[in-house]
Amino acid sequence: MALHSVKVAVIGAGVSGLIAARELQKEGHNVVIFEKNKRVGGTWIYDSKSDSDPLSIDPTREIVHSSVYLSLRTNLPRHIMGFLDYPFAKRESGDPRTFPGHEEVLHFLEEFAGEFGIHGLTRFETEVMKVERKGNEWLVESRLTRGNDSVSEEVFEAVVVCSGNYVEPKHGVVPGIEKFPGLQIHSHNYRVPHDFKDQVVILIGIGPSSFDISRDIATVAKEVHVATRPIPDLNMKLENVRNICFHTLIKCVYEDGLVAFEDGFSIHADAIIHCTGYKYHIPFLETNGIITIEDNRVGPLYKHVFPPSMAPWLSFIGLVHKETIFNVVELQAKWVARVLSGKIILPTEEEMMESVKDFYQFMEENGFAKRHTHSLRPFQSDYKHWLVEQIGLPPLENWKDDMLMECLKNILIERNEMYRDEWDDNHWDAIIQNDQLLKN
Repeated sequence: MALHSVKVAVIGAGVSGLIAARELQKEGHNVVIFEKNKRVGGTWIYDSKSDSDPLSIDPTREIVHSSVYLSLRTNLPRHIMGFLDYPFAKRESGDPRTFPGHEEVLHFLEEFAGEFGIHGLTRFETEVMKVERKGNEWLVESRLTRGNDSVSEEVFEAVVVCSGNYVEPKHGVVPGIEKFPGLQIHSHNYRVPHDFKDQVVILIGIGPSSFDISRDIATVAKEVHVATRPIPDLNMKLENVRNICFHTLIKCVYEDGLVAFEDGFSIHADAIIHCTGYKYHIPFLETNGIITIEDNRVGPLYKHVFPPSMAPWLSFIGLVHKETIFNVVELQAKWVARVLSGKIILPTEEEMMESVKDFYQFMEENGFAKRHTHSLRPFQSDYKHWLVEQIGLPPLENWKDDMLMECLKNILIERNEMYRDEWDDNHWDAIIQNDQLLKN
């Protein structure tokens, strides 16, 4: 039981919100979850609908939360997508693959929520309109998304923001792109490939979504061309597979649909898909400028979680990326829950602020762009081990980091589209068993 219990608002019932609620509840806190959707699962809920604006630029557009496309499979094995005491195990009637489809992940999250009574803590179809500090408390304004425009107000001692970061698309700067006469969409709004049948399609970006979508579309498209900035670890000869070709960045787009690349290649295209990622967007949070979002840096935040001047009563879980999100958010949630209960004492505001400044200075001195502030790679192990020490847990298993790096090598360096189906479970089972023997 907590040394003291507080009333906590959790914003969002995706992966971060679910594990946050479970950990807060375990510590004896009074938890209320606000979820805009009608079920748990966050971005793992597939919706055949997409934003009314396919580029997701129009601020008045109808927004669909999910970015999941129909063919999506996990790009990480289920071994590293569960929680410490609740593994993402195979089930008799489910998708048996080591890298299952999105439906299986959603089922796992729904089972987790059911196991720990999280549905009963959640106010579904409730959108948070404003979160604002009032004296020593937080005022949360919300409204039902169906049939009622009236705003409800409720006071909480603490707020944990778990609203995700795959909703507000980011776009790159491409000369002449506004003149393109064909279809333009952001990958957030991609669902199925049939709209691109017999077309010449260009994808901007070479991240995991581009990796999957290019191959999905290639099954029906005439040609697929992927434009990306040069990456040191990536052989730009690449393995031009099927009807997919890789190029350097787009030099210019013309009114007649001609797209010219910096490598000298040009082609008339029918469609352009922007696989350019997302930006942090927390429109409901009002802090009078204490917390800002600048070039995708949410800050200042101590260890990506606590704003020093508002800690521990405001926290963020799940902002980090380029890491196995299930593992990190569980550790963050345990840390937040125990800080709020008084079991863990944070440094002083001044000490936390100094830590943030040191981190920003380290990034600048080592050439890390501000937009990569919440990217843990290549320091994900250090961050997780630091959290483990704070919480007082046993050391994490080394094989999890090794498995993550193997996946990243296949996706980002070798561009091996078959790695999910060539995955050697027996090899990894032996590594896991050996690691456990050494640990014992």
